[in-house]
Amino acid sequence: MNLFRKSTTLAAGTVAALALCSITWTPAAAAEESQHTLAPYFTPATAKVKGTDADGFLQRWLLLEPINKPNRGNTVFTDSYVRTAMTTEYFPGQFTAVPRDGDKVKVGDQELAWHALDSSLWNVKLFRLASGLNKPVYGVIFWAVAVVESPREIKHARMSVGSNSASMWWVNGKEAVILSGDRRMVMDDCISKRLTLNRGRNVIRGAVINGPGMSDFCVRFIDENGEPIKDLSINLEGAGK
Repeated sequence: MNLFRKSTTLAAGTVAALALCSITWTPAAAAEESQHTLAPYFTPATAKVKGTDADGFLQRWLLLEPINKPNRGNTVFTDSYVRTAMTTEYFPGQFTAVPRDGDKVKVGDQELAWHALDSSLWNVKLFRLASGLNKPVYGVIFWAVAVVESPREIKHARMSVGSNSASMWWVNGKEAVILSGDRRMVMDDCISKRLTLNRGRNVIRGAVINGPGMSDFCVRFIDENGEPIKDLSINLEGAGK
């Protein structure tokens, strides 16, 4: 199966390369390429409460502009490397504060802003976020925060995550999931131990690290039967608390 996937990827890449060679590069094409936009992958979040998608995925996030973290490759992302990189404090309130849209933090010589965005897809395209904001797309760490409201206490829930590349995730301040290694994003790639979602406010926090290549993630919660939990909502009212 892996050989088939690799062969398919190679064929697709070859076709794309051949197609690219046939493009005539004009001033108009150059101008279009230079325009940075978050569409169609993101839209600004509104004050209106947003539910999960039909499969339970969280689509509303506060996303921080990428932190520079140069890496020549993704093979260095061992458990110990990822844990060290993700538990290093890069800015004040990193593990406790819930930001608001437009808040800024200082990381070394970088001044980075938080953006409250709705993903148009079930997964969150971090590469497109960085390129749309004209920020570095490789050798970076992305931070993500979501304020999730539950209408009831849910015991024995599990957090289900996929990411490209490595990532680490917390629920209400407690570590839930760590994904290490050079990996592509796969739905439900890693599932946490049983945890409890509080009735009312729950703070989800995550960090994704990537060297070269694309970067994205997907998050949802599943119940003790493995079914997606769909009666959660995500809003901005809890941000800043």
